[in-house]
Amino acid sequence: MRAADGFLYVVKFQNNPQGARVLANELLATRLAEAAGLPVPAAEVIEVSEWLISNTRELTIQLAGQSIPCLPGLQYGSRYALPPWEGQVLDWLPQSMLDRVRNLEWFAGMLAFDKWLCNADSRQAVWWRRSRERRYTASFIDHGYCFNAAEWSFPDSPLRGAYPWNEVYAGVRGWESFEPALSRLEQMSESAVWRCAEVVPPEWYAADATALEKLLQTLLRRRARLRELIADFRQSSRQPFPNWR
Repeated sequence: MRAADGFLYVVKFQNNPQGARVLANELLATRLAEAAGLPVPAAEVIEVSEWLISNTRELTIQLAGQSIPCLPGLQYGSRYALPPWEGQVLDWLPQSMLDRVRNLEWFAGMLAFDKWLCNADSRQAVWWRRSRERRYTASFIDHGYCFNAAEWSFPDSPLRGAYPWNEVYAGVRGWESFEPALSRLEQMSESAVWRCAEVVPPEWYAADATALEKLLQTLLRRRARLRELIADFRQSSRQPFPNWR
């Protein structure tokens, strides 16, 4: 959708089948990732009017054979990685082309981030390049299943939150490969975490301030466990870091 600021956004609506909390997850995770300097697309709260929904056939949700109108109000918008007229955006890139990705080293930092937030899904990314550029840039998207989706719980598992291909972790040779993201996450202040949560509309989490506070307090405690969670993944049956010294 094109917003009033002129940018294109991928918009998630409050009445999506996964529940409104995934919008809170998306915005909170994006703000935390930005605070750690990770390459994520800009995110905004997008207001969609009832008039626009009523007059746009595409603004429906197809579920169990039914066509349900999208709910008007405040929605989550993830800025499109690159306007189509400026270049190319891919949601899949062959492994043979990974050597043409300029920021592949950030997959390690994003792994630390996903372990901190207990992303219950595989890590998702898009790949973009401007016209006449040869190399792609990875941007990390789709954080709805952080905090175990709508459950807001942390059932850690070594294989969760990782990108499906070990090849993106080929450059990991030790703890230094996770920097600077790992240290930024471990040292993120309590006030910085709360600032990231303040922008989340209360209707996205049923105005349950107690649940939000519990979520944030758990996040703050988990900063001290980041290396343990990464080590569990390193020692898993997947053997993701063959070049670890």
